[in-house]
Amino acid sequence: MAPRSVVRSVVRARPSMARLTQLVLLAAAGALFAATLGTGRIEAAPYYPFFVACLLAVGLYASASGISREVVGDLRLVLVAVSVGVLCKAALIAGVMWLALGQPVAIVLGVAVAQIDPLSVAAMTAGSRLSPRARAILMAWASFDDPVTALLIVYSSALALAWSGTGGQVIGGPAGADLAAYGLNLGANLLLAGGCFAVGWLARRWGLTRRRFWRRWGTAVSVVALVALLAFAAATFLMLGVALVGLFFRPPAAVRLGAVTTGAFWLATFLLGMLLVRGVAVVHGLVLGAATFLAQVVVGLAITWRLPRRDRIQLALSQQNGITAIVLALTLEPSFPRISTVIAPAILVINTIHIVADEVAARVLGGAERTAP
Repeated sequence: MAPRSVVRSVVRARPSMARLTQLVLLAAAGALFAATLGTGRIEAAPYYPFFVACLLAVGLYASASGISREVVGDLRLVLVAVSVGVLCKAALIAGVMWLALGQPVAIVLGVAVAQIDPLSVAAMTAGSRLSPRARAILMAWASFDDPVTALLIVYSSALALAWSGTGGQVIGGPAGADLAAYGLNLGANLLLAGGCFAVGWLARRWGLTRRRFWRRWGTAVSVVALVALLAFAAATFLMLGVALVGLFFRPPAAVRLGAVTTGAFWLATFLLGMLLVRGVAVVHGLVLGAATFLAQVVVGLAITWRLPRRDRIQLALSQQNGITAIVLALTLEPSFPRISTVIAPAILVINTIHIVADEVAARVLGGAERTAP
């Protein structure tokens, strides 16, 4: 490989390597902290559900609010990716995990890691060879599939608990797996998003944003409204609703949400490490990680067949997991004990495979370009 190509490869891989190193160190610190202090079952603490829901709400809002409007031209492709694509990926992963475990929890595992982490994608695309169009598609794909999997995890968890005969419910989810409970949950999410949209529309219609009060206090009011929205979504677990709000409610202060999201990622990873002090399911984590990456390759190639070959390959190899998968593991832990011991190593495996596969693909595609007539 030419020296310039080597430099580009190193620069491209550095952000992914840095995030993977952060993940490992933070999880190790959490495990060490729990082992030293003997914190016990933190998932049974009364504050745990709301705290975890807050982390998830922050991550989902940040994902949706970061979607570029440039993706409108490929909206159909993105919608296929986050609907049919996510379902197909979850089904493929769940099928492999069912063969490995033979238990209904395989359904939940298939959904928990099916999404692509938008923060990792943002770091990756900064130095990638993706075309602007493919970059916008991948960012929208990664941002949209987070709330879709958060919604699916509620339904799939209820189904898995019902099939296993253990009963119970996941944090914020319905107590049963009936269609009525799903419909009510979906309706509440849409009502939250519709209500926020109506408030914003009325404020503009009545000219409130042009008044002196808004020019002076508008930023502060927007921040308070955003914090209240995230807290309400966390308390009611209306995660799809808060993600939909992020598509149109983007106050100026939201540009600083990246630091908040990074902080949420650190806290979630540290908390995950505290759960891992009980052990790690290495073999099942390896199977889950490999199945997830292969599912992205299959689905990615299938739904992007109209894109150029280079973009198709890189989109097919774009599977990465981060804050959403981590927080979903924390969310599932009270209802599915030790599920985090499978998801945590799977996240490590997925991100490691991504780094290696992306590097190999870059070298192969780069070599093909140099030898092309």
